[in-house]
Amino acid sequence: MESAAFRRPLRALTLPVLAGVLLAATAGCSSGGSSASVSSASATGSGATPAPSVSSDLQTQYEQTVAGVLPSVVQITAGDSLGSGIVYDNKGDIVTNAHVVGGATTFQVTLAGSSSPLAATLVYSYPANDLAVIKLTSPPPGLRPAVFADSSKVAVGQIVLAMGNPLGLSSSVTQGIVSAVGRTVSEPRTADSAGATIPNMVQTSAAINPGNSGGALVNLSNQIVGINTLAATDSGEGGGQAPGIGFAIPASTVTNLADQMIKDGKVVDSGRAALGISTRTVLADNSGSGAETGAGVVSVTAGGPAAKAGIQPGDVITKIGSTTVTSSVQLGEVLATLRPGQQVPVTYHQGTVTTATNVTLGTL
Repeated sequence: MESAAFRRPLRALTLPVLAGVLLAATAGCSSGGSSASVSSASATGSGATPAPSVSSDLQTQYEQTVAGVLPSVVQITAGDSLGSGIVYDNKGDIVTNAHVVGGATTFQVTLAGSSSPLAATLVYSYPANDLAVIKLTSPPPGLRPAVFADSSKVAVGQIVLAMGNPLGLSSSVTQGIVSAVGRTVSEPRTADSAGATIPNMVQTSAAINPGNSGGALVNLSNQIVGINTLAATDSGEGGGQAPGIGFAIPASTVTNLADQMIKDGKVVDSGRAALGISTRTVLADNSGSGAETGAGVVSVTAGGPAAKAGIQPGDVITKIGSTTVTSSVQLGEVLATLRPGQQVPVTYHQGTVTTATNVTLGTL
């Protein structure tokens, strides 16, 4: 199981890569509406470095993809926060990250190539997978819905472009490759978020910066591979951004959940397994109290899978199947690899008593 765990406030993750450890933070909505300071210069005279030779075929593909997809990528303003979104259909539905919309229900949306914002309202936000849909109040004619890829055909090494509005720089594009697929990423708990664990993420080397969240990760067939969501920062001294490590929610997940939000006004079948509990990390204190390291149960949903199995608030879950659970984040990562309806052995502690029981998993 590929996994990552967040440590930094806001949205950050710890990811073992090569010999080092990385932290990743959401590229996110929290650019505060500010814009980057940009300067430009041109080299002239005999000392100018000539432009490198570029394959005309590849350059043409890049230009065609930008021209074909960028009109489907929008800028979303939610209060004083700024993010990106993707036009989903010609009815005015737009998909983005849940952390872009935050707690807002009304938004200003600026289409690519436009300077006049349009009003939009919230359709539904699903923080468990960091996805949301908003809808333009008065959709203009000529909207350009994006085409979403088949996630099963996304392969490591594919060239991809990240499109969005980083640091307030509207309609920006960066390029890279698909670096990995199937990553499980856990966002941190914050005052505003319980922290999502998102499975099957697409990892990319394309640069993702604040304001890019909710934007498009695109292949050269003009298809959306995923929604840009996270960018890595180095856990070492200074904690600066670690270039070349970003994550996107896969296209098939986006379309599955967005279709439900638009049709039903909510997610009715996430396909994600759940125990029906809320938890926090518990660390053994060696005090003789019998406390164990694991995921401490804070609350139990009445009639849910855990309740039916006899798990109660105060219990500490230490193992799912044969996998040891040492934190609340790790519990979420294990559950992200399972499916609703599966029966799994759960080991938990009630004081000094260790109990193992089979639990039929429910739906997140």
